[in-house]
Amino acid sequence: MKKYYNRLKDLRHDIDKTQAEIAKMFFMQLTQYRRYENGESDIPLELAKKFADFYGVTIDYIAGVANTQK
Repeated sequence: MKKYYNRLKDLRHDIDKTQAEIAKMFFMQLTQYRRYENGESDIPLELAKKFADFYGVTIDYIAGVANTQK
């Protein structure tokens, strides 16, 4: 599940948000969000579901299992 960090970064760039903005929106420390985006920490399932809902994609897409967003 290491592809997710690329997907998170791409999705964030698609909506022109900074890492700090996304971290604030999800009530987390910037350093923790950076760890997710850099692949240094695994994303908890519940948070992955929240990211998927926010970006309008599937968890499979974020995880790098599927190449289609929906």
